[in-house]
This record gives sequence, structure tokens and C-alpha cells, in this order.
Amino acid sequence: MLRLSTPGNSRFVQSDSFVVNYGGGEANVAVSLQNYGNETYFISKVPANEIGQAAINSLRRFGVHTDYVAHGGERLGIYYLETGCSVRPSKVIYDRAHSSISEATSADFDFDAIFRGADWFHWSGITPALSDTSAECIRQACIAAKKAGVTISCDLNFRHKLWTPEKAQSVMRPLMRYVDVCIGNEEDAEMCLGYRPDADVDNGKTDADGYKAIFRKMKEEFGFKYVVSTLRESYNASINGWKAMIYDGNEFFLSRHYELNPIVDRVGGGDSFSAGLIHGLASGKSVDWALEFAVAASALKHTIPGDFNVVSVSEVENLMTGNGNGRVER
Repeated sequence: MLRLSTPGNSRFVQSDSFVVNYGGGEANVAVSLQNYGNETYFISKVPANEIGQAAINSLRRFGVHTDYVAHGGERLGIYYLETGCSVRPSKVIYDRAHSSISEATSADFDFDAIFRGADWFHWSGITPALSDTSAECIRQACIAAKKAGVTISCDLNFRHKLWTPEKAQSVMRPLMRYVDVCIGNEEDAEMCLGYRPDADVDNGKTDADGYKAIFRKMKEEFGFKYVVSTLRESYNASINGWKAMIYDGNEFFLSRHYELNPIVDRVGGGDSFSAGLIHGLASGKSVDWALEFAVAASALKHTIPGDFNVVSVSEVENLMTGNGNGRVER
């Protein structure tokens, strides 16, 4: 997607220019994973024009392979971002109707070839929310990935501005049969799957015990190998608490807690978490190590403008070991 942001913390009605970035849920994950030394391939469809090429170039810059990106359709999806501050929340306006990816079908992709030799397939709930054809395309991709023995992860990523809870559940619940690693937060679990944790997120109360019962039920119903949730304490737009929990069917693991203050750019924080978790699990690390890596990586993303989390493994591991003092490195 093309991201057009107001400069600094200015409002839409104040701005006469935008800062240009490219990104989007799955693209953000691919860039992070490539930065961590993984070979990543992005699957999408962009228009056959210079804007589509610019989006592709933004991925190639970080080494993400774009061999499986289809070309065609009318336009690249756009979202406009107004970055909030303190008690004023950020705002997003979508302009995605008739975008190339929303009209893509499984005929645009040779999924059998794409997943041959692959280890992991990640998708987010934003993609099937775009259109019924997008949802069917995701279903066909999951079928092919399962056939190839590929691990599948999904970030539920519910978006009120893209679909209703009723529509989301009618689409997402059947897709969960293919998913091995389910990632989300309390809103995602409720709106996409119908599971509500015992938590008061609006007032900053995200006690992990309130999530354990629904984690067990979700694993029992859908057969997930891992159920994962970020636990964000949103005090205001500039200050958040940040931690996460994972359930492997036997144990619950709760991560270290971070105070994010001040937040530079929250967009892409969840994607950076998903990428960190995938990196840890796919690398054969322990479950608790993967969780700690994911939380530290996403904490760092909140300090970086733009969608992409441009940090290295060593930087994440440095924060994991407790060095978050921010002193200048010379």
C-alpha cells in the first residue's frame, strides 16, 4: 500500500503535503524477517504502472523477493495517516476500493509453485476484509500451503473501517482450520472469532489471567499449535505499556513488560511483533525466547517512523538482555 502521512503530528486539515511511505501488514512482516536473515517472498498484486513499481522497489530495497507479485488492476491501495499525540488519537482514512489486490483472484498466482520448498506462510485478516474475492484467494493459498506442509500463521488484524464483526466471523472462522499460529489482541479475538477476554483494555488493565480461558477454548476449537496475544496498555497516544503472552497447549508464557514513551509511530507495531515471533519459532528457538524477541522487536518499532521495522537481530537481542537506556553508541 501507499501510505500518505501528515508531517509530524499535524492534522489533516492543517497539512498541504504528505510524507510518502509504502507498507501494509504482510509487507511489513516480510521486511522484518528479511532484516533478520530469512529469505522472504511477498505475494500480492500491484498495478502495472510507476506507483506499483515504486511499491515493489520499497520491498526490494530490503532484499524481499518480489517474484510472485502479479501486475494488473486499476490502482494501488492508499491509506492516509494522521499521527496523534498525548490525548489525541491517531486517525487512518482508507482509500482501497478497486485496488489491484482487492480484485486479485487465485488465477493470478501459481500457489503450488509458490509454496514448493517454503517453510512458512503468513497472512493477516486485513486481506480477506478487502473483498470476497480476496477472501477466496486467501482460502486457496491456505489449501495449497497445507498441501505443501507449510506452517501457516495469521494475524487476525480486525479493522472496523473494512468490515463488520458479523462479516469478519463468517469469513475468518472457517479459515482458522488451516492456521497453526494464531496472533491477535483482545479486539481481534472478539471481532474475528467471537472470543472476549476478561480484560478492561480501555482502562489499561490487561491481566494475563483474563486471557487464559479464551486461549484454551480457541486452541480446543480450532486446533492451533500456538495462540498468541499482544497485551497493549493504551494510556494515551504517546504512552503505552507493551507485553505479550503465548500458549502452546501446555504452558502460558508471559513476556517482559515495556513502557513505550514516547511513541514515534505505532503503525506496524503488531506486524513487527508477528515477524519477531515467526523468526524465533522458525529458527527453532524456545517458545519463551521467540516471545521475548517478538516483544522487544515491536517495542523498537514504536520508535521508528514508517511502516517497516528496520532493526537487526543484534539490536533486538540487545534490548532483550535489558539494555534499553538509550545511551549513544560510540
